[in-house]
Parts: sequence; C-alpha cells; structure tokens
Amino acid sequence: MLHSMSTTLQSAPDRSAADVNEEIRALWRRSGGILNSEQRLTYQQLVAEWAAVSPHPGRGE
Repeated sequence: MLHSMSTTLQSAPDRSAADVNEEIRALWRRSGGILNSEQRLTYQQLVAEWAAVSPHPGRGE
C-alpha cells in the first residue's frame, strides 16, 4: 500500500518498514532521481522513519 505524501510526515506506528521503503522509492521515481530541497527533507524524514521501524539484526529481532 502506498501512502500519499503530505507536507508534514507523522510517524504512524502501523506503517511497516516495507511501506516506508515503498514511499521512499516512489519519491525517487517522481523526482526523476534528483531531489530538490523540499524533497530532500522529505527523504531524510522517511529514512529516519524507516530506520525506526526496521528490524535490527543482532538485537534479537
């Protein structure tokens, strides 16, 4: 499922790492591979969200 992009990203506890990753990929596709400053900020926020919900090998997950 692809979530629509908003100007403010809020952490949604029900979003999986795969969902966030798909949103990151969609952002890159829409941008044509070059992010402007607003898209870069969105990308950074998405990566931080992805890292927070991704399993961490070696931590018992």
